[in-house]
Amino acid sequence: MAVTDRREVVIEATPEEILDVIADVEATPDWSPQYQKAVILESYPDGRPKQVEMTVKAAGLTDVMVIEYTWTDNSVTWTLVKSGQLKTQDAGYTLTPLGDTDPEKTKVAFDMLIDLSIPMPGFLLKRTLKGGMETATDGLRKQVLKLKKG
Repeated sequence: MAVTDRREVVIEATPEEILDVIADVEATPDWSPQYQKAVILESYPDGRPKQVEMTVKAAGLTDVMVIEYTWTDNSVTWTLVKSGQLKTQDAGYTLTPLGDTDPEKTKVAFDMLIDLSIPMPGFLLKRTLKGGMETATDGLRKQVLKLKKG
């Protein structure tokens, strides 16, 4: 059964600053507790990661997955290439600068669709997804602000 969720947050940074934090996938375990390890397997010519192997621990399960990223100036999406626990994972950030109202703020929308290949009670899946969504938005915001302050 596929499950989707969406969460938004405003981050006091430019889209470029936010995408730089997301692109530093090897540092993801520093701010996202579900991620145990991230290794870049392939990069695009501009240096951004293309394929990444991630070790993720959530709901008492550990999974090693490979995901493939697609980057634009105001978004990043990824799709699952292989996994032991998931059939599907499509996720991504869409960044919308607040422009004239406040050029140093960006609205960040995070969308995720997952479909497990193993059975899991619905309440546990929803709780795990909620935690992941909070980390993907609030955790990202904290990391971006931490790096901006130096």
